[in-house]
Amino acid sequence: MRRGWLPLALMTGLIVALGAYTQAHHSEFLGKLNLNGLLLEAMPLLIVSLGQVCALLVGGFDVSVAALMTICVVTASFTLTPTISGIALIPGALALVGVGLATGAFNAFLIRVLKLPSIVATLGTLSVLEGASLALRAYPTGPINTDVTNVLDSSVSFVPYAFIGVVVLALAADFWLYRTRGGLALRAVGLDATSSRRLGMSAGRIIFLAFVACSVLASIAGFYLAAEVQVGSPIIGNQALESIAAAVLGGASLAGGKGSFVGALLAAFFLTEIDNVLPLFQQPTEYADMTIGILILLALVLYQAPELITRIRNARRRPAPLPATTGEARTG
Repeated sequence: MRRGWLPLALMTGLIVALGAYTQAHHSEFLGKLNLNGLLLEAMPLLIVSLGQVCALLVGGFDVSVAALMTICVVTASFTLTPTISGIALIPGALALVGVGLATGAFNAFLIRVLKLPSIVATLGTLSVLEGASLALRAYPTGPINTDVTNVLDSSVSFVPYAFIGVVVLALAADFWLYRTRGGLALRAVGLDATSSRRLGMSAGRIIFLAFVACSVLASIAGFYLAAEVQVGSPIIGNQALESIAAAVLGGASLAGGKGSFVGALLAAFFLTEIDNVLPLFQQPTEYADMTIGILILLALVLYQAPELITRIRNARRRPAPLPATTGEARTG
């Protein structure tokens, strides 16, 4: 239990420490305008990271989420145009969710039916989605309805309503994951799919739903990416590795069966905070990528060190096999 709280405590400490250091040197960091911009900037990564946790919990991961978010932005430039208003916007919004559903089902089919590794399956999907985005929009064009973006960006004080909703969703998801039978089944499939099937759990259905949930959340994140760019751009969306990084930093295991939606939320916010802070110190954005890579390596060592130590100890305690005597060798 103590190990499960470590990522949450670490991410919270890093968020506070970085924020305090930045505020000490740049007083505008905690201004309402910057905080509102930071929270809105974080929304796409926050949401897609929650989806990535679903995939990691069943022992896979989805690298197609960034391309899916991109094609959702491109789709929005066709279905959520400035000429549409009111209730007519609903079918256009549902079209984006439909893209997420179809992508998730396709990934799940490749993984469960064709037995492809998740990395291979989702890399293939990534290429298909990237090509489709470029086929629909060869360059950034097609304005997106500002009524939609205004609703997505609406806030109370400096806190977006959607940010509050995502926090509530993450808390509810963690409660479900560790306090209900459904959450236990999800974690069991990630830990050992064969054993979970022997216990009567439908591993195939759970993995299918996990990848569909991942893609649907990525398509919802696409709404916020569309609100940021406000045009149908086929060359945006780089949240694939960042979403995996956020999930791992938040406590998810690459081997499956372990993770935290709240942890991923905190880690995603911290990664966005890094991007927000660097320009204030006039540092190149490349430092953010380097920092993320270093943090992932440190997290893997720190979070998995107890398991590695236990395995080493168990291996040392195992008695060595006794050599066969000459007589036994002849008898055999």
